[in-house]
Amino acid sequence: MKIPKKLFTPIKIGTMEVKNRIVMAPMGTNIAASDGSVTERLINYLAARAKGGVGLIITEITTVDPVAKYMPNTLGAFDDKLIPSWRDLANAVHAYGAKLAPQLIHPGPIATSALTGVQPVGPSAIASPLIREVPREASIEEIEEIVREFGEAARRMKKAGCDGVELHMAHGGHCLVAAFTSPIFNKRADAYGGSLEGRLKFPLEIISSMRAEVGRDFPIIVRISGDELVTDGRSMEETQYMVRILVDAGVDAFHVSAGAYPFIAERVFPPMGTPLGLNAAQAAAIKEVVDVPVMSVGRINNPLIAEHILETGKADLVVIGRALIADPELPKKAATGRLEDIAPCVGCLGCLEGLREGPTCVINPAAGREKEMALTLAEKPKRVLVAGGGPGGLEAARVSALRGHQVTLFEKSDKLGGQLNIACIAPTKQELTLFTKYLSIQVEKAGVKVELGREVTPAVVEELKPDVVIVATGGAPLVPGIPGVDK
Repeated sequence: MKIPKKLFTPIKIGTMEVKNRIVMAPMGTNIAASDGSVTERLINYLAARAKGGVGLIITEITTVDPVAKYMPNTLGAFDDKLIPSWRDLANAVHAYGAKLAPQLIHPGPIATSALTGVQPVGPSAIASPLIREVPREASIEEIEEIVREFGEAARRMKKAGCDGVELHMAHGGHCLVAAFTSPIFNKRADAYGGSLEGRLKFPLEIISSMRAEVGRDFPIIVRISGDELVTDGRSMEETQYMVRILVDAGVDAFHVSAGAYPFIAERVFPPMGTPLGLNAAQAAAIKEVVDVPVMSVGRINNPLIAEHILETGKADLVVIGRALIADPELPKKAATGRLEDIAPCVGCLGCLEGLREGPTCVINPAAGREKEMALTLAEKPKRVLVAGGGPGGLEAARVSALRGHQVTLFEKSDKLGGQLNIACIAPTKQELTLFTKYLSIQVEKAGVKVELGREVTPAVVEELKPDVVIVATGGAPLVPGIPGVDK
């Protein structure tokens, strides 16, 4: 099994040295406190990824304005009172040798009045199709205040012991800074619009404000869409022009994605069936014109794809998101060649569906519940019989065996996988087979006795006399009563 080499070489971002090239992507969790502080649950979640070997963690969206929230429980950097909780997070991450960079944002046109009680603000009075609430056009005084807020936020993050910050200016109307740089949302006729240089004035002032507060030895990363990929959006040529100006202003690295949200959401949240490493070419185009590190994000869900992007010079670091939700130990397993032991992210987007309750993952139910669901050895090992070799039965068998139980699994058909074997037949759904392969290997490694072509009946239970029977026989298909369905 090939062990990725370049993936585990150190790299410097400004004055910050990162131990490897793996960056955890900023992904919303909705488990910050309502006042913007970092909770113990969020610390446990991110510390597990640091412990798993990631080099740099970029936190989820962290607002610089107390009345501009992204979701009900949005992280904040708008008050000195928040510094202690951020310091606790930084210490937890640093304990495993990882670095921490909060992603600073003003949500702008997507900070809805339903969430904040006030009308959102934008570069112009143009609603995001996602929110459909018309924002008010930011006044010059308001722009100056927000610029100051970004500087103060960066100061607080440095004081808390973070290693850098990321400025979110990607995906069109997805946040205020990106909206200012996008011709789709910025129709201003003053100094902050009208030309590419005008649209760039706001982020340049923010970078200057942050630099004035943190000095030159605190890295600033910018997340940016290479090409917005929509009619009237910003082109790659324009972005290449912009990033050189941003470097001169003091930017230390770029985190490159693509698209303008929500017009082309599949580039922001790419589901299964979309190409792996789908933004690598965008990163490569930025890398052509700057001499600072460039990160590529998007469907980088296994270490060999990550290594390929680095080896071919398309990027200097890879940003991995959902694959680190599925398996926080992905880096450690990759570094030791245990690729078959990595729980696969199949791009199902279940993590987006569950955000109301915090991080969720159909592969890793412990995501966001690391403390509560930590695997421990059972005080009294039992004889366990699992009925059914679908994903539920395989996971139950795997976990039971890892807890020290003696486990037997019966599957009445001739192969494992259950209804995943049907689901994976549909176009673009072949990645679901990765889950079956992973679980099949893991139950074998855990010592589960698997018997195919065996059905669990009362007689079987009477014969084997297990202490526990886990019934994981799956659901029956619901066939609609439509005339002709039997044909």
